Amino acid sequence: MDTSSLPEWLKTLLTEKFFNACIIHEDAKKNEKNVFCLDCCEGICPHCFSLHASHRLLQIRRYVYHDVVWLSDAEKLMDCGFVQSYITNSAKVVFLNQRPQPRVSRSSSNICIICDRGLQEPFIFCSLSCKLQHILESGGKLLSYVYKCESITLPEPGLDDGQMTPDTVLEPAGSMRTESGSSGSGGNAGGVGCTTLACTATTEIVRKKRSSISAVRPVCGPVLEISNRRKTTPQRSPLY
Repeated sequence: MDTSSLPEWLKTLLTEKFFNACIIHEDAKKNEKNVFCLDCCEGICPHCFSLHASHRLLQIRRYVYHDVVWLSDAEKLMDCGFVQSYITNSAKVVFLNQRPQPRVSRSSSNICIICDRGLQEPFIFCSLSCKLQHILESGGKLLSYVYKCESITLPEPGLDDGQMTPDTVLEPAGSMRTESGSSGSGGNAGGVGCTTLACTATTEIVRKKRSSISAVRPVCGPVLEISNRRKTTPQRSPLY
């Protein structure tokens, strides 16, 4: 797809290689670039948030080994009508780019009009890039489908999966909200809640592991003593 006519942020979003190691924090742990900064037009890792605290950030996720974004986030940036969405972790997501397909599948009666990937009714695009390519090739007005970033309202701050990462589009990096979407009542309310959930999950895992170990552990005591007793010559009762 010719991306020369796309806005800079959108062109970079579709060509950026996410989930690669961040060059700036190459030696740090969890340094994958899984966030896109719309102001700087670049992918960043969680360690870069201090440099982009007041910028608008978009969380990038993975589904079947490909980059996706929440549909609710994508709809704030462009018209996502007729783009196939999928559900993962109880949230609808859309693919950023079309996925490689070894051979054309004609088993489905409904396919993507760009890459021939099988789709559900009534969708006709498998990804955001396929829809943009169709708009460009058909001579449509791109500004009618792509929204200006400046006109999007910032949502409430949030916390994603217990980490300091934005869970929605155009959101300050230093944000805190519980997974259910409600804001914390205190300065560290969201962090405390996530810490408690993490501790509970860890305790449950340890309990299950201990239960499985005890289930296969040999029984000690008299049973083990009898099983290890060496056989001797049987003693006969005296004859009278």
